[in-house]
Amino acid sequence: MSDESPQDIYPSMTIASEQSSEKIEPLKLGKRLKEIRKSFGLTLEEASQKTGLARSTLSKIENEQISPTFQAMQKLANGLQVDIPQLFAPPKQVTATGRRDITRSEEGKAHPTSTYEHELLATQLTNKKMMPFKSRIRARSFDDYGDWIRHDGEEFLLVLQGEINFFSEFYEPVNLSEGDSVYYDANMGHMLASVSEEDALILWVTAS
Repeated sequence: MSDESPQDIYPSMTIASEQSSEKIEPLKLGKRLKEIRKSFGLTLEEASQKTGLARSTLSKIENEQISPTFQAMQKLANGLQVDIPQLFAPPKQVTATGRRDITRSEEGKAHPTSTYEHELLATQLTNKKMMPFKSRIRARSFDDYGDWIRHDGEEFLLVLQGEINFFSEFYEPVNLSEGDSVYYDANMGHMLASVSEEDALILWVTAS
């Protein structure tokens, strides 16, 4: 799939405030798209599969290198299951210091992929600095992935059930069993594969 050619379809959008006379910066669509993608726990590759847009196109949009066409906007909205206005809506500013979000067992938001079966936790809170989720590891080998998984931030995982092989770009593969954990920089290529008889279950926490 070839990249979409840049087109300036949408006018520059600003975050309006009736109560503030301070200079307001334009809303960056790429930054907003990245926030939405990460809120769903999607890698660029997974977002590409859902939207039908090339991974390179998504990366260029997120980095403000190109502006998406109207057709691309429709694919983004349909693939990410959001309304087009949500792509332009600025994130709400949260100042509360007493927030909480309880997720009952098996009541997280399901998000299956070809290699993982994610259960997103604490989905009612916005603007989280951490994104927790449980994942059932379907992949069985390094070859089940098309490429390394990379994204911004840091990541922690704890094996809850079974055993996994943890692959990382700069280290030798290592087996992790129930109770084992690892903390790593998520912009380093990484991927997981179950090596136990049953698909392994892990707790994953991604921090921005």
